[in-house]
Amino acid sequence: MISAGTRIFALIGDPVEGSLSPPMHNAAFRHLGLNCLYVAFRVPSPLLREAVLGVRAMGMGGLNVTFPHKTAILPFLDELDPSAREVGAVNTVKNEGGRLIGFNTDGEGAVRFLREKLGSLKGKRAVMLGAGGAARAIAFSLLREGAELTLLNRTPSRAKRLASELGKKGAVRVSWGGLGKEELREALSSADLLLNATPVGMDRRDETLVTHDLMHPNLFVMDLVYHPPETRLMREARKAGARAENGLGMLLHQAALSFTIFTGRRAPLQVMRRALREARG
Repeated sequence: MISAGTRIFALIGDPVEGSLSPPMHNAAFRHLGLNCLYVAFRVPSPLLREAVLGVRAMGMGGLNVTFPHKTAILPFLDELDPSAREVGAVNTVKNEGGRLIGFNTDGEGAVRFLREKLGSLKGKRAVMLGAGGAARAIAFSLLREGAELTLLNRTPSRAKRLASELGKKGAVRVSWGGLGKEELREALSSADLLLNATPVGMDRRDETLVTHDLMHPNLFVMDLVYHPPETRLMREARKAGARAENGLGMLLHQAALSFTIFTGRRAPLQVMRRALREARG
């Protein structure tokens, strides 16, 4: 029962309509008998500072942070966990007695899902489409797992810049390029894993950066987009005989990591997985 003692957690972003985070977290709270509630708030960019101040003022337990606030929120936090400091972006904020500490569970969430599907990622050759916040988080985590990485971006200079940052962290297995057909063909010819970390396929469902003729049957394709549940990239992958998954698995695992940060309790993963499936319908 919601009461004056109920601890509030929230997702902030713009937009947040249709978010699947509240069903997952609330199912986990109920399962563990925690007096907590998770809600989603649309926060336009000009109001981000005020929203963060409200977390302190109202004693909220913490936040998840989504587009477009993952980097914009950094100046308003008191401390960054190494996971967020390395990536330069935050998707989870914990309120510890009025001190707001930022974390990033995106990369580790993606890696946990990929390990479920592929086993060890050591030595796997991964091609990442995109060089934004999600790509950054996943790239750092893949390299920690021992994967080799090729970054391809519509603006190659952004991929080059990210590859340089990764190199400064000691990563030597990173190459980069653009999204031309021949660059894609060359990178994918020997790849084990293709990750789409761009929004292509989200709004225009008939769009894809990679078609089936550039893929092969031994490729595993992960599209971070999960609405629609099947993107054209996924259909093209299956046409090539490859396996394909959307971003729901990553969403689940990053949420479970956030839940543990919020509560100090091990997340009931199967409860959250079931709630996610039911929310998707």
